[in-house]
Amino acid sequence: MFSAAVAVLAVAFLCVPPAAALALPTPKSLTAFLDLECFKTNPYQPPATTLTLRHINPVLGNLPIETVTLGQREQLCVPVAKNTQVPPSPALDFIKYIDLACYRISGTTVSTGLVLSHLNPLFQNLPRTQISLNTPQQLCVPVIKNNVVPPTEVLSLVRHIDLKCYAITPNTPLNQQLSLRQLNPVLTPVIPTHGAQVLYARQLCVPVQKAGDNIPTEVFNIVRWIDLEKFDLVTPALPTVSLTLRHINPVLAGLPAEQAILSGASQLALPVAKNGNLPPG
Repeated sequence: MFSAAVAVLAVAFLCVPPAAALALPTPKSLTAFLDLECFKTNPYQPPATTLTLRHINPVLGNLPIETVTLGQREQLCVPVAKNTQVPPSPALDFIKYIDLACYRISGTTVSTGLVLSHLNPLFQNLPRTQISLNTPQQLCVPVIKNNVVPPTEVLSLVRHIDLKCYAITPNTPLNQQLSLRQLNPVLTPVIPTHGAQVLYARQLCVPVQKAGDNIPTEVFNIVRWIDLEKFDLVTPALPTVSLTLRHINPVLAGLPAEQAILSGASQLALPVAKNGNLPPG
């Protein structure tokens, strides 16, 4: 009788379907709710690293491939929710693990005119702005904090998000007052929900691919639509946070772990579309 019961349980266990894989978000649903609060970090110079970057968004596909050297780390940009808005699933499952460390780079001035429109529903009614894309200033690359690794399906996407940030003119003010709430599980217990005044636009961060990074097609068709406009930010004093950062992009995975001390929020990166080319979905 006992052996028969064990056999029944074994058959039942084998018949349990595996957990469903987390579905990829559409480009539209991911980008529309991707807001990153950028914190100043203590200065850190990574080992000498040269990278060759090519633009992957359709609007900027004619810009030349460029080789850059990673300079000093300046910021860590982490995912936040604005006011009472919460990103929908499955976008939220991916957004909360998008952490980008931003390093100083230099490069060729491109002087490219663009028209930007906000994607987030909270700002969709704001007027479009005409800007000039100028000189590259930063490269923002994906990292994990304190060895907290996202689920496999999430890692397969977020590890390929690389953004090249250019200075822009004019520096138009957004003049919006917001409440920001951390989304990443490492920071939600330590950085409280806080007010923030969003001021002048400073940069446009656009998606690039590093030579040697073989991005799966289904992921490439999402990350190529991530364009973030960075605005100056004023917040109340926030807790100082010490973190260990590890690179997760395949090209940079061999770099050593970094210690980062967050010393206050300085910018907010908001999703935009260029020249009316909206992310599909």
